[in-house]
Amino acid sequence: MDAERLRAFLLTLPHTVETMQWGANLVFWVGDKAVGGKMFALINLADPPHPESGAARQHPLISYAAGPARYPELLELDALIPAPYFARAHWVAAIRWDAFPAADWRRELTAAHALTLAKMPKKVVATLALPVAKQRVLIAARRKLLAAKAKP
Repeated sequence: MDAERLRAFLLTLPHTVETMQWGANLVFWVGDKAVGGKMFALINLADPPHPESGAARQHPLISYAAGPARYPELLELDALIPAPYFARAHWVAAIRWDAFPAADWRRELTAAHALTLAKMPKKVVATLALPVAKQRVLIAARRKLLAAKAKP
């Protein structure tokens, strides 16, 4: 598995939105963040640090929501570590693409998506249930409001 194949798969999941944030990170959301969407996966596109620094061994390639039930079990695998900055929310990070076969990657990321969707507030779920055209209008209005609030 690799970043491009996982990205293509993630974008097939319902209500998935992709952003580029925090440098070279593709962040995947259930719903647009302007209307309360929540992150469920992050692919780190940055080059790993130089091997001599020792940090390259723990360079996360992808992080995702595992949930409290799966979190301890997944951390027993050699290729998974607690996700930097997100471990307290029961996220894991893979340091090698071969952590899972392709089918298992799809299963893990589908579960992360479902877990995140299940935690969404009812108002956001109702927004996601609207027709796409109405969602776009709401998202545009919310972004305009957020931009106006951000101006001094």
